[in-house]
Amino acid sequence: MLTVLRNSWALLLGMMLLMLGNGMQGTLLGIRGGIEGFTTTEMSYVMAAYFAGFLFGSRMTPEMIRRVGHVRVFAALGSMISAVLIMYAAAPDWIAWAAMRVLIGFSFSGVYITAESWLNNASTNETRGQALSLYMIMQMIGIIAAQALLNFGDPSGYILFVIPSVLVSLAFTPILLTASQAPAFETTKRLSFGALYRASPLGCVGMFLLGGVFASQFGMSAVWGTAEGLNVREISIFVAAIYVGGLVFQYPIGWASDRIGRRQLVLGLSALGGVVMLWATVFDLGFASLIAVAVLMGGISNPLYSLLVAYTNDFLDSSDMAAASAGLLFINGLGAIGGPLITGRIMAWVGPNGYFLLMAVLFFALAAYCAWRMTRRRVALRGQTGGFAPLSPSAGAIAVEAVMEAKQESEATPSP
Repeated sequence: MLTVLRNSWALLLGMMLLMLGNGMQGTLLGIRGGIEGFTTTEMSYVMAAYFAGFLFGSRMTPEMIRRVGHVRVFAALGSMISAVLIMYAAAPDWIAWAAMRVLIGFSFSGVYITAESWLNNASTNETRGQALSLYMIMQMIGIIAAQALLNFGDPSGYILFVIPSVLVSLAFTPILLTASQAPAFETTKRLSFGALYRASPLGCVGMFLLGGVFASQFGMSAVWGTAEGLNVREISIFVAAIYVGGLVFQYPIGWASDRIGRRQLVLGLSALGGVVMLWATVFDLGFASLIAVAVLMGGISNPLYSLLVAYTNDFLDSSDMAAASAGLLFINGLGAIGGPLITGRIMAWVGPNGYFLLMAVLFFALAAYCAWRMTRRRVALRGQTGGFAPLSPSAGAIAVEAVMEAKQESEATPSP
């Protein structure tokens, strides 16, 4: 781990600063939108726009890198992010915000792909798994810490938009000045969606449903908190609790997944998630209970994401696993675009608790589909299943591919 930090500290530090900026802007817009008088439906379009841009960026960035190189793409997209973060406060109009969210989603997607390919190239076969896992942990830490920064200014003013812009600008300094060489960019071979679905219907459907859950958590939490009447401090704690749960619960659930059936865990976790979200929908909870709900929300959805990737890989040849990871992330992104839009509609119809209601429906739908699939296919034999690798929904395709490949290589290497 120390070797990884010594070789990649600049990239990891830069990524943490980037996630500080990204984590701030998502929550801040939800709060500022309420101050500006934007409706829940309008804010849902603003939040969904980020995921549309992110998905588009994941398809366009590889070609951009091949044409002009890592450094130019990295610097150009970083400048775009910094500029957009400033422009939010200068143009408080929901249509303008939606357009800017498309740009910032596109730019962050490109930055992630560039950084991940850089980190992947700088790692050896022995350190790649550690490097990419540390990268994902730094992402989560950055998002969590970003929520604390929201309490250092007035969301109706300008300063809280300046802070993430400065953080993003600073993030590129250690990365672009590091002595490490930019890597040659290689793309993974494609796996058709039909082939991916035939390999694992549960993986594909589950990732689509989880996309809606993640988008609601990442995009609509602050919108819900504003509609619920929470103050800035309470909203920041609620959002941070989601990511704390996602970080902490990965490892015990990962330990369990390598010892009991993955589908049983998917069924149990998704059913539990549905019950927790339904409880939050029906009852008027105090703030302490809401924090517990947030921890469980993140603690269930993040491991489910990793479980579905691992389960899908159980039915694939090793040569197809990286391509399958990219396909699953694309399916997840499609689901993410619809998450905020549907959440906004439901909140407009039934009130703030529609935020929890949609996630309850999505979790129960995943549990029901998993239960049905358990009657259609025999479970993979224990010796034919790969290990569980903790993954972050905020990571890009290259990081997910590299972590899964590193996990596979470590399992194939005999113990001394």
